[in-house]
Amino acid sequence: MTQEFLTTVFGWMTVLNVAVLLFSTLMIIIMQDWIAGLHGRLFQMERADAKRAYFRYLANYKLLTTIFCLMPWLALKLA
Repeated sequence: MTQEFLTTVFGWMTVLNVAVLLFSTLMIIIMQDWIAGLHGRLFQMERADAKRAYFRYLANYKLLTTIFCLMPWLALKLA
């Protein structure tokens, strides 16, 4: 594998993961009450707990995308 190939792979990984993150964020913002009610019934959670879980999910996803996709891509671009 060449450096150029790895740079391309990590670049597209970053783009796709950021797109999923943005889509998830928009869906949670737009349908917040309906989704919180649905997950509350499915997992016997309060709506407030479900909303905290969504925030934790989005924060973890963003952190993992940054560490495992964006930073390797940036390191390869700078190398």
